[in-house]
Order: sequence, then structure tokens, then C-alpha cells
Amino acid sequence: MRLLKTDTIELHEYFDTQIPPYAILSHRWEDGEVTLQKLQSGEGPQMPGYQKIVKCCAQAVRDGWDYVWIDTCCIDKTSSAELSEAINSMYRWYQRSQVCYAYLVDVPDATADHSRPDSLFQQSKWFTRGWTLQELLAPTFVEFYDQNWIEIGTKSSMRTLVQKITNISILVNIDEACVAEKLSWASTRVTTRIEDLAYCLMGLFDINMPLLYGEGHNAFLRLQLEIWNRTNDESIFAWSMPSLEAPHRAPRPLLASGLNVFEGLNSIETFGEIWERTFPGAHLLDAITLTNRGTRLDFRALEFPVIRVWTSGKRINEFILPLKCGREDIVQGIQLFAIHLYQSSDLNHYCN
Repeated sequence: MRLLKTDTIELHEYFDTQIPPYAILSHRWEDGEVTLQKLQSGEGPQMPGYQKIVKCCAQAVRDGWDYVWIDTCCIDKTSSAELSEAINSMYRWYQRSQVCYAYLVDVPDATADHSRPDSLFQQSKWFTRGWTLQELLAPTFVEFYDQNWIEIGTKSSMRTLVQKITNISILVNIDEACVAEKLSWASTRVTTRIEDLAYCLMGLFDINMPLLYGEGHNAFLRLQLEIWNRTNDESIFAWSMPSLEAPHRAPRPLLASGLNVFEGLNSIETFGEIWERTFPGAHLLDAITLTNRGTRLDFRALEFPVIRVWTSGKRINEFILPLKCGREDIVQGIQLFAIHLYQSSDLNHYCN
């Protein structure tokens, strides 16, 4: 792990237990950022992004930290191996930092009334980027700074406002959230590269994956498979569930093709114990694999009522497969989500 010495702005490299305490920067990339090569060659001071490094180091010095990590110049992005290692390690790096400085370049005045819906703080693009999600959640301490490096507040002191802006109810102890809820936090965020919408979420689920830039949306499919293999959390299937009012629509994939379909699932919960009592001896989801025909879902002991529908003179079977997740309503109680499966033309296969 490369770190900048805050008083000299020189790079030092440390490994594992040798890594000293450090502050870390969260920001949006802009034109003229200082790369590792530009910093080492001495060209950094002439670049627009250099002042961001200087001001970040100065803040760290004031706070008593000897080192700081900044993604623009502490990673050799010309090395695919190093870039892959850094992205797979980044959540832990933010988590282990002493403090995270969130630099909001589009917020000009730290003293403005940020509670106003039209405030520049609430409209900051920092809250819309994919990578800044883990940079908000992983560190214990996050401090927000305006474009002049004046402190706006902290994740703790502005908790209610940050929750409102991000639709994230859990800013600490995020392991309490189910898979669908975590994915909902990123559902409206954007990244420059399509693949990064998956890669920026690996740390939230404690997952490591090889980076395959060029794979496009397949990166998100790989992420979902890794999440399932690690968690067996059925809420991963709870995205935009189809209605029974239109049972014969075109087949849909079991795994989501994009993050946007998880929007609005920030209040979903898992109800494993209640589900077991309600449906004793029912299905147990097993392996999920991608095949040339779609997603293969293996499950055992499917013991739910069959809905028989006649279409074009043929009878087809349909199943409702309740999931161990849903929402709790004060009036209606617990409402479970479900997968709607119907028989395809191949009677041995079912579609979602």
C-alpha cells in the first residue's frame, strides 16, 4: 500500500502489519488529476489536481496524521495487476483509515443552510457516484469539506441529513442490511465504466472478483452469483417482482441485469424464522449457475399450491415461490416477496 507523507508529499510503500495510521481522501475525479507517474516525475505541481493533494495533506497534518492515501496518485493504474489488487482491497483501506476526508468540490460554502432541499450539499454529485458509496460507509469517521477545505460536518453530526440524501437508513453496522437493501443504496448511482457498477460494490459484500473490463453487464451477473454463494440471501431475487395479473409476459431472468431494478427496496427485511414456521418443509434453494439457456436455480421440496392456467388449449402449471424476505407493514403485517414461475414450452423448465 502506497501512502503519501503528509509533510513532504512523497510516496512510501508499506505492507500488511507495517502500514502506519493514515487518513484517506474521498472525492470525484476531475480533469488534470495527478497520477502516480506524474507525481514521481515532478510534473504534479503544474497540474490542476495538485492543490487537492496539497490541501488534503495539510488537513491531515493539522489533524496529526503523518500519512494519507489518495487514489489518484497512490495506485499505478498502468498495471492491471496492481489496479485489480487495489480495487479488491479498497473497501478495507477505507475501513481501516483513521478518518476519511470527503471533498465536495461542488459545494462552495460550508456555512450555508444544508437542510434546504435545494442546497448544493444535498445536490452534490459526490452522493451520486458509485465509488463514493463504500467511501461513505466503510470508514468509521467521515468529515465533509467544501471546495475551500472548510469543514461542513461529519457523517455522525449530519447523520439524519445524509440518510435522507442517500436513502440509507444504516450508516454504521451495514452487515445488518440484507442484500437487496444494500443493492438499493447503489441503484441510482453512476460510474464511468459499466463494469464499475459491480466492482464498486464488492467490498460491501466482502467479495473478491477478478476485474474483466470489457465484459459489460456480465460483471453485475458475476457479482450476484458471488453474493449468493457467500450469503444465500434470497432477497437478491426480490427485484421488480412480476405481477400475477400478467402471467404470460416474456420470460424474465432470475438474476437482475442491472442495479436500477433494486430501487425502492431500501426497507426490505429478511424473515427466515417466520418463513420457516409458515412454510415448514418447503423449498430450500441450492445452487445457482449461468447456462446458455439462462439462470439455473436448483431447489428441493417445492410444496406450494399449483396454479393451473389454460392457454391455447393446453394446461400449464404455475408456482408461487415465497422468498424469505419482505416488508413489515403496521396495518397489513409482514408481506413476503415471491418468485412467480410458470411452465415453458419445455415442460421440464420454468420461467420467471
